[in-house]
Amino acid sequence: MDDAHKLLWTIAGVAAMLFAVAVLAERRRTLRRDPDRVGWMPWTLVQLMAVLVMVFGVAMAVK
Repeated sequence: MDDAHKLLWTIAGVAAMLFAVAVLAERRRTLRRDPDRVGWMPWTLVQLMAVLVMVFGVAMAVK
């Protein structure tokens, strides 16, 4: 495995970790006690972008 493949796998791994953090943050926001304390971070968009980067990284690393 050359350096380019290692980099792509690393990018996919970091994107997977970001996805996990975004899922937990969205769940925390959904279950909050005070419905008026809405956060400013678009966690759904972060999840979508992380999944896209992860899928792209894995696809390029496998190819």
